[in-house]
Amino acid sequence: MQNQSINPRIAGLSPYKPGKPVDEVARELGINDIVKLASNENPRGPGAKVQQAIAEAATELSRYPDGGGFALKARLSQKIGVDANQLTLGNGSNDVLDLIARVVLEPGAQAIIAEHSFVVYRLAVTCGGGDLVTVPAKNYGSDLAAMLDAVTDATRLIFIANPNNPTGTRTPGSELLPFLQAVPEHVWVVLDEAYLEYVEDDDHINGATLLARFPNLIVTRTFSKVYGLAAVRFGYGASSPAFADLLNRARQPFNVNSLAMAASLAALEDDDYVNESVALNRAGMAQMTEGLTRLGYDFIPSAGNFVAFDSAEPGNDLFQRMLREGVIVRAIAEYGLPNHVRVSIGLASENERFLSVLAKVGSHARPKSTHQAES
Repeated sequence: MQNQSINPRIAGLSPYKPGKPVDEVARELGINDIVKLASNENPRGPGAKVQQAIAEAATELSRYPDGGGFALKARLSQKIGVDANQLTLGNGSNDVLDLIARVVLEPGAQAIIAEHSFVVYRLAVTCGGGDLVTVPAKNYGSDLAAMLDAVTDATRLIFIANPNNPTGTRTPGSELLPFLQAVPEHVWVVLDEAYLEYVEDDDHINGATLLARFPNLIVTRTFSKVYGLAAVRFGYGASSPAFADLLNRARQPFNVNSLAMAASLAALEDDDYVNESVALNRAGMAQMTEGLTRLGYDFIPSAGNFVAFDSAEPGNDLFQRMLREGVIVRAIAEYGLPNHVRVSIGLASENERFLSVLAKVGSHARPKSTHQAES
């Protein structure tokens, strides 16, 4: 393509690497008994109410979806306590993150992210034409003071994942509030709350409750995690009405399909499913971290539905060995953590399968570290 004009920023990007699909592993390795703990999915499968809603919506597949998402916005606004005109619906929260970058950034504008943060921020900023500023992490999480110090007149965006993927670290409200108060008015702050529902700490702040105080705040969320709807792709952003209007101008028509809207509406009415999923994750996290400790691995305490641990070797080497045993995990070298592996919290039997295979193929003679002592 050397004689064709292309955007060099795009040519320099590495494609996003999702967790390896079960079908692909079965096809390549000839394995049928496979456990996938690579993509931070809810291991339970969709609830009965969601399945019924999808079946009913499937009778109208010849019709375009509601491009404005009226019913879903109305229910979401009640659920999270914002006005419907503050919402932007997306094909997953990644879609909303990309919209934000395209609306805010232009050549010469800067966006700040933390080291080890979600790789989609990098993709969105680059495709939006902005310049990326990466601030070193603090204890594997966002160093808010350092991020503030990195702000210049050219800064337009700051991305903060709370909790962060892939490290699981969390920013408490006692740190987040002073940060938001100190951010200059010309800088938009994106608070990515994809894993919000899993956080059970009393000092955690729900970002939607801060929107009235901070007009430069944008909150993004997804239904791919605790709601168990990763396949249908639905996420949303909440912001000021004026900024939501800009996002909706840039949004592709019909970016959320009818099945996703029907499923998400049903999921919003199923609090029992969410509560049971959180309880399952709590028990699974204890099972997983106790097992990692028993095997001598250093892990990063996590507030999400996954945990990253130091494999004591290149993470991809362990990933490949576990893959051959039918357990799919995620090596995270692209996040600046070459020796770390991230494992999702699954069902109790899946967690036990992972720990058994790790004991078999891992380099598990590891000294304890300060992370384990703190956990």
